[in-house]
Order: sequence, then structure tokens, then C-alpha cells
Amino acid sequence: MQQQGDQPTSRAARLDAFGGPETLEVREVPVPPVGPGQVRVRVTAAGLNPMDWIMTADAETAARFGLTLPVGFGTDYAGVVEEVGDGVSGFAPGDRVFGGALSRSVADHVVVDATGSTAADEIHHTPDGVDDRTAAALTIAGRTAAAAVAAVDPGPGDTVLVGGAGGGVGVFAVQLARLAGARVIGTGSAASADFLRELGAEPVTYGDGLVDRVRALAPDRVTAAMDLHGTETVHAARELGVEDARISTIAARIDGVTAANGASTTAETLEELARRVADGQVRVPVAATFPIEEIREAAALQAGRHVRGKVVVEL
Repeated sequence: MQQQGDQPTSRAARLDAFGGPETLEVREVPVPPVGPGQVRVRVTAAGLNPMDWIMTADAETAARFGLTLPVGFGTDYAGVVEEVGDGVSGFAPGDRVFGGALSRSVADHVVVDATGSTAADEIHHTPDGVDDRTAAALTIAGRTAAAAVAAVDPGPGDTVLVGGAGGGVGVFAVQLARLAGARVIGTGSAASADFLRELGAEPVTYGDGLVDRVRALAPDRVTAAMDLHGTETVHAARELGVEDARISTIAARIDGVTAANGASTTAETLEELARRVADGQVRVPVAATFPIEEIREAAALQAGRHVRGKVVVEL
């Protein structure tokens, strides 16, 4: 923390214009004050998600999320409580925490509502056994995966096709479906096959011929599907005889198919996921870490949509 006159300052990723990763800068900004019912967190790690750069790519999209320039970047965070406002209970300075702070997490400090319950503004205690880098990767992807899985309700006897299985949401969706007792077939590149097997999925290469390759793996029938990238898996699932009621998407809207949204999940769902991580039931693969000074490189890697696992910025 530095001083700018009488005002303490700290680092934050900022955009003065909407656009791609090249518009990101690291700036010295005033340390955000803490109001009644709020908690200020000293951030140690911030996880990146596709929605971070999608929200700030253009003015029209940003407006849908209530964002105006200049704007911060990133939503997932983990760190340590630095100060609590009047009326706050359940959190105290020194507590390890994680959560979401919409388009402002890549910063030394974030202020969140102590009772917030959505990924845009929430805080949870980090379980013992979960480090900050891992905790910083949980909120958006974990909530979204839980919603996608709940929409198709997998269980023993199901064979679930997961499109984009190695991505930030996919790594959680595969493991949650497996924990529910389902067999999982996950799409990815040929180079990701071993990674998908480690998660518990049977790998299948995406692209032309996907339906035939899935049929060869599961001649008895695929019963559910989650498309975590686009629409290819939806169309394949339909051709394989999966009912629309047992297909979910996160990045596309298709008539008859559930568009899963992490905002529909509860805080308890996220906390249960964190406990499963602490217990070793769920792995959180971190593909790469960057210092805040390399935020452009981190955002560019995430925006490429070919990362196996999560990208985390460390502060």
C-alpha cells in the first residue's frame, strides 16, 4: 500500500476503454473505503474467467452488467480480511476468504457486501487445506458448473457427454458428474486426452465425426449432455438421441435446452464445492499463474479459450 498525498493507494487492473487484453493497465488507485455491512479484503490471488473479457469487450455488453468506464477487471478472488464495517458479523480481520467481486478482483483490495449471495458480490470463509490460489479459481466456474450439472441431474446409470471438458468450467462439471455416479465422456483436443482422463472423463476429440466417435465409446446410448463451449455438443447429443430436457449449455441459447447460469446457484452450493476441494474429492487444475504486472498476458491466455484448467493472477 502506497500514499498519494493523504490518500493510501494500491494496485488495480483498469481499463479506460473497452476492448481486448491490450487495453488493460495496472494503476495506483485509492484504497476502497469500508462502509456499514461491508468487508475489505487484501487480495492475494484472482482467478480469470471468459466472462471477464467478454463483459469489458464493448460498451453494449458492459452496460448489461452495469459497468462503466473506467472499469476494473476480474471477478473471482481470494485473500485475507483486512477491515470490517459496522454491523458485520461472522468475519474478522485475518480471516482467510474467497468469493466474487464483479469486474474488480484483480486488485490489491476489494470491498464486498458481507451478506452478498451472488458471484458479483460475495464472501466466504476459505476452508483449511485450500490455498488461496485454488480458492481464487472457484467462484464463477464452480457456480456455473454446478448449475450445468444440476440442469441434467446425472446419476448412476447415466452416460454424460461434456463438451469443453478441459476448460475452466469443464474441469468442475466432469468431476461433479462423476461424484454423482455418472460415466463421463469429455470432448477436447487430442493433446488434452491424458488431462481429461486424470479428471475422470473418457476423452473424445471434438470436430467432424464427433457423433461417430461417441457412438463407438458408448454404443448403449448417451443419456445427458453439457455443452460448456458453444453448440457442437448440443447438436451431437441430439443426434445421439439425448432429450432436450437433459441437455444444458452455458455459452449459447438454444430453444428447448436449459441455459445454465451460475447466478441461479446458492452460496451453499459454492461452499460445498470448497469443502469437497478441501476433502480431496475435487481437484482444481491451475494451468498458469501470472503476477498482476502481466495481466495482459494472463487475460490473453484466458481469452484464447484453449486453457486446460484455470488462469490465476497472484498479487
